[in-house]
Amino acid sequence: MKKCMLNEAVNDLRTIGDMLRWSVSCFAAADLHYGHGTDNPWDEAIQLIFPTLYLPLEISDIVFSARLTYSERQSIVDRVEHRINDHIPVAYLTNKAWFCGYEFYVDERVLIPRSPIAELITQKFSGILNKEPECVLDMCTGSGCIAIVCALVFPHATVDAVDISRDALAVANKNIDMYDLKKRVTPIYSDLFDELPIKQYDLIVTNPPYVDVDIIKELPKEYHHEPILGFLGGDHGLTLLFRILNNVAQYLNINGILVCEVGNSMNALITSNPDIPFNWIELDNGGGGVFFLTRNQIINMKNKEKIIEN
Repeated sequence: MKKCMLNEAVNDLRTIGDMLRWSVSCFAAADLHYGHGTDNPWDEAIQLIFPTLYLPLEISDIVFSARLTYSERQSIVDRVEHRINDHIPVAYLTNKAWFCGYEFYVDERVLIPRSPIAELITQKFSGILNKEPECVLDMCTGSGCIAIVCALVFPHATVDAVDISRDALAVANKNIDMYDLKKRVTPIYSDLFDELPIKQYDLIVTNPPYVDVDIIKELPKEYHHEPILGFLGGDHGLTLLFRILNNVAQYLNINGILVCEVGNSMNALITSNPDIPFNWIELDNGGGGVFFLTRNQIINMKNKEKIIEN
C-alpha cells in the first residue's frame, strides 16, 4: 500500500472525486482480480465508495465535488486497504451486491451474485417459457437473489428457495424480508431434493456448485473468501448436477422447464453425455454454460438411460 500512501489519503483527499480518483489508481496498481460484479478499477471504486457513503450507485457527477468528513475518508481508506491487502471482494466489505438491477445483502456466508441467468430472468425466460409460471423452484438459492427476482418479475408466482446451508438461508431470509416477499418466497433447508416434499413446478432454476476440486485450488485469492460449499461440484464439477438431473422430472409439471447453469463444466458435461440434447442458451451479456431441458426431454433421457451418474 506504499504507492497509495494511506495517511496522505485521509489527510489530503477531501472530496468524493478526489477519493474516487485515488481509489481507481490504487486498484489499477494492485494485483487484484475482478469478477464479483465488476471488471475494472473504476466500477470497483464506485461500488466501494458510494455504498460506504450510503449513496446510490446512480447519482449525478455533481456530487464528486462534495467534501467528505474525516470519518468518511477514513472509512473509505480502510476498505480500500482491505480490498488490496486482503483481496476481499468489495461486496463483502460493503455487504451490498446487485443482481438484475436489484440490491441484495451479502456476506461471507454466501457467494456474491453474478449468474448469467440474470439475463434470462429480466427477459422473463422469453423463448423458453410458454406462459408465466405460477410455481417456481430455485435450487441452491444462496443469497436468494434468483428466487427473489423471479418473484419480482412474476408477481403472481410463488417461489421455493432451497439450500443445504442454513447460513445461506439466513442471508436469503434477510433479503426476502428486505423485499417484503415472505408470503411468496419460502426458504427451505434441503440437500438438493432429499428433504423437499414432492410437488410440481412450472419452472426450476438452478445454479449448483460446479467447480472441479482441482480448479478451486487455482482460483484467485478473492474467491477464497467465498464459501467453498458454493463452488465444490465434485469430480469434473458435475456430481451435484447429475443428482439434480436424476431427480428433477418428478418435480416438474407436464410442461415444466429446468434451467441450469454449469459454467466452465459445460465441456465436461457435453463430453460425458454426448447424446443428451441440452438446449444451450446464447446470452447477449456474456457468460455461458446455461442450458434448459423440458420435463419430457429429461424423462426420455432417463428412459434411455442416457444420464451418466458420474
